[in-house]
Amino acid sequence: MKKVKICFVMVSALLLYGSSALAEQASVERGKELFNNPGLGASQNAISCGTCHPGGEGMEKAGGNPELAAMINRCIKGPLKGEPLDEKTVAMESLEMYLKSLAK
Repeated sequence: MKKVKICFVMVSALLLYGSSALAEQASVERGKELFNNPGLGASQNAISCGTCHPGGEGMEKAGGNPELAAMINRCIKGPLKGEPLDEKTVAMESLEMYLKSLAK
């Protein structure tokens, strides 16, 4: 059971924070996956960005925010009770791309 937990944590970290070994690229699709993934928050907290903003509802203007990465991290640290993302990661870039794609 302990090995399964360790594998799960390692895979989750790769999925959330990206891996240069996998040469992963930022994308809107990846951002949408992360937006709806409760893994951005604390393990005991089963909510995602999409819990409060289903389908990106109410986030149509967020992409125009010059402090978009800081805004994303405030939500991750606050309601999601997770660890902030480094602004240079594939995960952060993907979340920014997804939020920018919601502009109508």
